[in-house]
Amino acid sequence: MNKKIGILPGDGIGPEVVKEGKKVLDTIAEKYGHTFEYEYGDVGAIAIDKTGTPLPDATLAICESSDAFLFGAIGDPKYDNDPSAKVRPEQGLLKLRKSLGLFANIRPVTAYESLLHMSPLKVDRIKGVDIVVYRELTGGIYFGEKGRTEDGAYDHCVYSNYEIDRIAHLAFQAAENRNKHVTLVDKANVLETSRLWRERVTEIAKSYPDITLDSMFVDNAAMQMIQNPKHFDVILTENMFGDIISDEASVIGGSLGLLPSASIGDKTGMFEPIHGSYPEAAGQNVANPIATILSAAMLLDHLGMVDEAIDVRQAVNYSLKMGMVTEDISNEQGYGTDRVGDFIVNHILEGEEEGVSSNISLGMSTII
Repeated sequence: MNKKIGILPGDGIGPEVVKEGKKVLDTIAEKYGHTFEYEYGDVGAIAIDKTGTPLPDATLAICESSDAFLFGAIGDPKYDNDPSAKVRPEQGLLKLRKSLGLFANIRPVTAYESLLHMSPLKVDRIKGVDIVVYRELTGGIYFGEKGRTEDGAYDHCVYSNYEIDRIAHLAFQAAENRNKHVTLVDKANVLETSRLWRERVTEIAKSYPDITLDSMFVDNAAMQMIQNPKHFDVILTENMFGDIISDEASVIGGSLGLLPSASIGDKTGMFEPIHGSYPEAAGQNVANPIATILSAAMLLDHLGMVDEAIDVRQAVNYSLKMGMVTEDISNEQGYGTDRVGDFIVNHILEGEEEGVSSNISLGMSTII
């Protein structure tokens, strides 16, 4: 299979973790006989420095012509710490989402058995947690009309039936292949847009009779995410609530460096780790590449390469099990970004037993 994949490394640790994600994609192509054609583009602070804009037209064109693209991270202190900056790296990400119609942000949250001790929550609460958040990404208060008055400010939240319906169908379809449970998170006791969400999603649920739908106010959902996260299977919600609830859910696994995400539209998809650019660690070979590698697995899913994606996830699980991890997961025995990537690549190519033997020869025997 031939596919065109855009590569947008971005800022900070972005180039380092994307390098490992691409390494995994190259390995999958080699093992399964695919051809991946890559094209690189600048985005974020590095793009501002080079062109004056966080999303150059050339980068947008690369994304538009790609079957999918891998995204690193954006952000730089010289912009983050300057509230008066008129051009900011984050504007590039928002423009990407809007220009490409990336309306659905998908964030899986998994409590890995070998890392349960790292979570701030009790083991009995998180063991077996497997959640995926479907967040609407191009509507709501982030994209509504905003401005200042003489003595105040306003941000408008607007949603159409169409915007709600298209992501609701995706969430229900995902639930069909999971535990058949969708939770709509809203604030329908206060907000008119939330009441519209509840009306539309309740109506759509009739087309999925095997799926259980419940609704939960966002403040209660935030509480339940800590008290009883195993209640959730698929969470469906609007833009701002999804931003908050998915970040809260991310602490369950114990490290932001483990969590991938996808932003998909009608034509292409963007796949990225949920962590930021972490500029303090840039160039030090300490960044955790697993979230980016798992984002590459989601990219493979998007391209219909399901077995290949499973192969990547199994390799990641084995890496975690064997302690081949970066210092954010193991302070006592943290390995470099590139070595974790190499270990995962070796497992994909050689399998468990052979991979261990090969890794010993590479000087990784300390993990056995």
